[in-house]
Amino acid sequence: MAESNQIVFFDTTLRDGEQSPGCTMHPAEKLRFAHQLAELGVDIIEAGFPIASSGDFDSVRTIASQVEGAKIAALARAKPADIEIAARAVAPAELARIHTFLSSSDIHLEHQMKMSRNQALDLAGESVRQARSFVDDVEFSPMDATRTDHAFLGAMVAVAIEAGATTINIPDTVGFITPAEYAAIFRMLRQLPGAEKVIFSTHCHDDLGLATANTLAGIEGGARQVEVAVNGIGERAGNAALEEVASALMVRRDVLPYTSNIVHTKLYPTSAMLSEILNLPVAPNKAIVGKNAFSHESGIHQHGVLSNPLTYEIMTPASVGVTGTTIVLGKHSGRKALEHRFAELGHTLTKNELERVYMRFTELADKKKAIYDEDLIGLLRAPHAEVTTAN
Repeated sequence: MAESNQIVFFDTTLRDGEQSPGCTMHPAEKLRFAHQLAELGVDIIEAGFPIASSGDFDSVRTIASQVEGAKIAALARAKPADIEIAARAVAPAELARIHTFLSSSDIHLEHQMKMSRNQALDLAGESVRQARSFVDDVEFSPMDATRTDHAFLGAMVAVAIEAGATTINIPDTVGFITPAEYAAIFRMLRQLPGAEKVIFSTHCHDDLGLATANTLAGIEGGARQVEVAVNGIGERAGNAALEEVASALMVRRDVLPYTSNIVHTKLYPTSAMLSEILNLPVAPNKAIVGKNAFSHESGIHQHGVLSNPLTYEIMTPASVGVTGTTIVLGKHSGRKALEHRFAELGHTLTKNELERVYMRFTELADKKKAIYDEDLIGLLRAPHAEVTTAN
């Protein structure tokens, strides 16, 4: 499977993302967003954790019934009741997946699961076999894989493959791994017997700020599915952000020669919808979808962008669904940006007029954090600031 250059996008916004504080969604909101994810081109939507509540079960089943164009997955612990309920939840879907997981690290097995390694191996196999009795597409995740002894991780993955798993996900559950280490894990696992029959997947958390970098490293190591969330929401510091991974693959095709079904022009609208549903705005400096991602205040940058956007923008705003570049006027702005904004407002300044207005502008910018169009018009009314109004 790793020979393909097609990257499968598995979105977990509605499952792992919703588990983050303040990100709970009502069933109607989850359904609305699931439709948006399908329009975005997501291949697999992890719609929820059906055993968690009757509401989550109903949401997953509704999404499975009504959302077309994407495979619908449900999460289940390695427990018979979980797997049975997950199977019932995704049953209406045209394309369905059960995603089952079990801890693999010694710290999890000893302190959380209270079981031995041999017991974990047996349970992993049993759970995958049970899931396969309901659906043809089963994903298995050894939780905390990146802190698991490599030999034991290989043994658990081998058991899951033998039991019929079709996708093997390697979660960096606590955001611990570094890119080189993560890529090496995939290269190691791809040497296992039967590994050529499955797709390997990334699932990276951002505790050290490495989620996107680790996801890309996983791809280079042979993973062909990426588990991501819109706006990077998720447990603790969040998941790898869908829009970051997709944009990196789009912009850096020279070193990342992979394709996907993501419709890049829907990245920003999808981000905006999620922010609206959750009433949770993204940070202004958030990559790709933050309000500052295509904004420029520095005079040097403004001059360059106004001359040729490629000087400081590695992708066009339109390519990710943003309406356009924003020139922000502030104390770091230069004459070029000021002249440009006045022209947009219908005022053409001579060189001397621009100089006089610019001096007054800098005085105002030292006092105000935000400069509005009304402020600029006010500068024109100042003595000796006469300008020509464009017809």
